[in-house]
Amino acid sequence: MTSEQTARPGWGIFWMLLTGVQFVGVTALVKMLGTRIPAVEAAFLRYVLGLVFLIPMLGALRRLRLDRATLGLFAARGVAHASGVGLWFFAMARIPIADVTAMNYLSPIYVTLGAALFLGEKLAFRRVMAVIAALVGALIILRPGFREVGPGHLAMIFTALVFGASYLLAKMLSQRCSAGLVVAMLSITVTIGLAPAALAVWITPTWYELLILMGVATLATGGHYTMTLAFRDAPLAVTQPVTFLQLVWAVALGMVFFNEPFDPWVILGGTVIVSAVSFISWREYVLKRRAVTPPVSATKV
Repeated sequence: MTSEQTARPGWGIFWMLLTGVQFVGVTALVKMLGTRIPAVEAAFLRYVLGLVFLIPMLGALRRLRLDRATLGLFAARGVAHASGVGLWFFAMARIPIADVTAMNYLSPIYVTLGAALFLGEKLAFRRVMAVIAALVGALIILRPGFREVGPGHLAMIFTALVFGASYLLAKMLSQRCSAGLVVAMLSITVTIGLAPAALAVWITPTWYELLILMGVATLATGGHYTMTLAFRDAPLAVTQPVTFLQLVWAVALGMVFFNEPFDPWVILGGTVIVSAVSFISWREYVLKRRAVTPPVSATKV
């Protein structure tokens, strides 16, 4: 049976909705964690605790033999993703949840640009205009000169950039290794990459903080799993627009539980970015191109 015959868009939308709920839960827990634990240590503990989900793969990992080029790609992705995770934890503790969520939508745009620069992908006029629209959306969120752009916002700009680089490296690795191995090696390399910086600023966490970080690891793992189910049941052109609801939930969560003000400019900017990303995904689907633009959720922690 063809993919069109087996597609179940209703289920794809359901799984993507569940994915969004879990990733918003991740942001809420990290917000609850606060700033007592340094960002790089919190990111390290999230990945250390998440290693428990690799236990079923231990046998396969021990038998693994990789060539030097593949190991280099895994190492490069580990460095990029570790940097992104550390920056994300830093930003999450310092700016509103809605700002973090909206600015994270930029990662697929950076991937589109990176694919054109490094993978030879063509940037047609419509895609160029979509990229420009997304960057305008980012300016709407930041509004430099009209609001204070603090370290948290700057951190999110670089977070989206390095997460985009991580995804491009994952695309290259997916041509060499299985998806399960790519995910497993990400967890291992990020843990190793964050360890030195985490140990340098180590503050002994409480049991409550460890419980929160275990919740982060569990929800993040569950989110990536349900996201995979969404892609199995529906094309990216169907599931991508659903990610906008993450911004709606993030705004509501920030207002109700963290006393964060409602900022219509963040909603507007996030809408512009998601619309641009969704348009690029739709064009890839219509033209039957090899999909390069990732789902927004693929560049989460």
